Formats: sequence, structure tokens, C-alpha cells
Amino acid sequence: MTSIEGSVALVTGGSRGIGRALVQGLYERGAKKVYATARDPRTVTHPDAVPLALEVTDPASVAAAVEQAQDVTLLINNAGASVNANFLESPVEDVRREFETNFYGPLLVTRALVPVIERNGGGHILNVHSVLSWIGLLGSYSASKAAFWSQTNSLRLDLKPRGIEVTGLHVGYVDTDMAAHVDAPKSSPDAVAAQALDGIASGAFEVLADDLTRQVKAQLSADVAVMYPQLLA
Repeated sequence: MTSIEGSVALVTGGSRGIGRALVQGLYERGAKKVYATARDPRTVTHPDAVPLALEVTDPASVAAAVEQAQDVTLLINNAGASVNANFLESPVEDVRREFETNFYGPLLVTRALVPVIERNGGGHILNVHSVLSWIGLLGSYSASKAAFWSQTNSLRLDLKPRGIEVTGLHVGYVDTDMAAHVDAPKSSPDAVAAQALDGIASGAFEVLADDLTRQVKAQLSADVAVMYPQLLA
């Protein structure tokens, strides 16, 4: 289990939505310092956060950010893109761009910060996935989140001997800019952040933040047609 009180956290994509709610929640639970990253650090408006410029797909940007954050014990990989490229019709570059942000981006940040966290006595990583990690409804977005989920599962095994725990957060629709066009029930960013931080504190391997996510996860062992009934139409 990881104590949030007294920790030093870095939250990618920390200027809005779930990221900003995580920054707020970390401070409410006693974090000593929270680096909130964004492409433009001027968009970080939380009064206590330490703004940090970061483009997760750029190795030089990652290295520069980590150089300024040598006291981190808790990493939250929250930054992501929602390109939703169609595998048959969209440019392959759009698919590749989604993977660069949602898979390779957090991998670059994790690889850069693991030695820091280990040197600081160990700690925790939270990776923000999606219910779409488990169901392929949005093309490249679903595929990139499925790959990120697999990355998390592998890293959890690799990092345990190094004193670093890993939690995966899965969530459906959240009331953020990314889901503004969706007409469906949505979780609040604050509620998702609270569950995620509970998961970190308890050492949970996974956090399933809403009923939709729990329902989809429960169907993974079922026949493919249960997940995709349109195949039988």
C-alpha cells in the first residue's frame, strides 16, 4: 500500500478534467507536492500545483520535465488523446498518432521516472485506462487503450521487485471536454479521482470506476457475441 500523505506526485494532463480532479484530490489527502503537467503549463490553474511543461510523445520534453521532478514518488499517467481513427478508412498516421499519445507516451514517462521513484524509496504508478480497453468500439482509441492495459499488466510484474506498485484505472463516460458530445450518464471527475486515489492507498491492482465498466469487465470471459451482439444481427 502507498501512503498519499507526504507523497510527491506527478500527474500528466493535470490541467483539466480527471487530471485536475486528481491534483485536487492529492492535495486534499496530504500530498506534499503535485506536479501538474500540460503542453502549455499556463493552463494549469490549481493554486497549489507546480506547473510543468510536458509533451508525452517527445523524449526531449519528457527528459526535461523529469529533470525538474527528481523528488517524485507517485506517477499518474493521465494524459491521452481521442482520435478514434477508423482502421479501414482513416489515414494510418491518425492511428499511429493515437498510439504515440496513449501507449508510447506513458511508456516514455514511466521509463524516465521509474529510476527516480526507486531512488526515492519506491512508490506507486496509476495508469488511466478506459472501459474501451476491453471493447473495440472506437477504432484506434480502443486499440491504444487495450495496448496500454497490457503494458500496465506487464509493468506491474516488472516493478514489484523494485518497490513500485501499479494500479490501472478503468472508467466509462466522464463529464469532461473529451465526452462533451456524448448523450449518456457520466461520472464526475471528482468521483473518479476519489476512487482512483482510494485504489492507490489500498494497493488495488485495478479500479473500476462505474457500473458500465464493471459490467463490461464481467463479460470478458463470455462468448464474443455477448460483447458484440451486432455480429448476430
